[in-house]
Parts: sequence; C-alpha cells; structure tokens
Amino acid sequence: MFRHFHRWRRREDGVAAVEFALIATPFFLMIVGILEISMYFAAGTALEGGSAAASRLLRTGQAQLSEDPEETFRVALCDHVRTMIPCDRMQYEVIRLDDNTFAGAENYEPEFDDDGNLVPSPFSTGNSNDVIMVRTVYRYEFLTPFLGSLITGDPGRNWSMHTSLSVIKAEPYNFGEE
Repeated sequence: MFRHFHRWRRREDGVAAVEFALIATPFFLMIVGILEISMYFAAGTALEGGSAAASRLLRTGQAQLSEDPEETFRVALCDHVRTMIPCDRMQYEVIRLDDNTFAGAENYEPEFDDDGNLVPSPFSTGNSNDVIMVRTVYRYEFLTPFLGSLITGDPGRNWSMHTSLSVIKAEPYNFGEE
C-alpha cells in the first residue's frame, strides 16, 4: 500500500498545469493593467491635443464668426478626440476672463458636483483681443479592478479625472465688422 502512495507522490503529470494556473491569473492581470494604463495616458494626451486644436478656433476667431460658436468648438474638440474618448463623456467650459489677463485664470477654480462631474460655466468666447480660458475634463473609468484606487490613492474609486486647461488671447480681428 505504501508503495503505491510513494509512486503516486513522485508523479509529475499535472505539475505544469498547476504551476500555470497559479501564475496565469496574475500574469494576465498585469498585462491587462499595462494596456489599460497605456490607454489612460493616451486618453489624456488626446484630451490635451483636442483642447489645443479647438482652442485655436477661438484664438483665430473662426468659432466666434460661425453661426453657433459653441457647436463649432464642440465639433472640433470631438473630431480630434473621438478615437480615444467618447464625446458624450467629455465636459468643457469656455470662459472669457473678466480682467482680460492671463493671471486672472487662477480666479476660476473648477466646480464639481457630488459625483465628480464638472459644473460648467456658461459658454463665453469673448471678442478680439480677449483672454479666454478653455477647460476640458474627461473622467476615465478603469476596467481593471483596483487600478483606479492605486492611481488615485482613494480606496473604492475606480476612476481618475483628466483635465486640460488652456488660457489664450484672441487675435486682433474685428469680429462681425466688414
């Protein structure tokens, strides 16, 4: 009887399968985590680029001269980021700064609701030579468990906020005049 037990104990038929089962889950979780962090940073880069591209329409006066400046801005922003970010999950605000200086932007802190969503100010493009602040926000929801908590340091939170801020001065055009 002991002979059969010793022979069974020395067999290694299932060792590779057991070792693979122990290693596979953490390995694939790590691979998915690396891919998702790459997607997270790519979304942030897309948001920055889209915000800069749409802000250019405000700086050159193209948005102000269009029939609907906000729609022109939104379309430019969405066209630039649509491969990485769903347009309906992105928020923005365009504010003409009252004191017309770049330093005045520090007086406009973003306002967020209880769910962490931006409460945007009314869309205001300004006119020629006005200083304009453009803020775009995207809430990235992580698919990999615990990744959001690791990045934000907040247990139970599986999302992180991307924010892009541009302060520009419109070029000296006479908008609406011929």
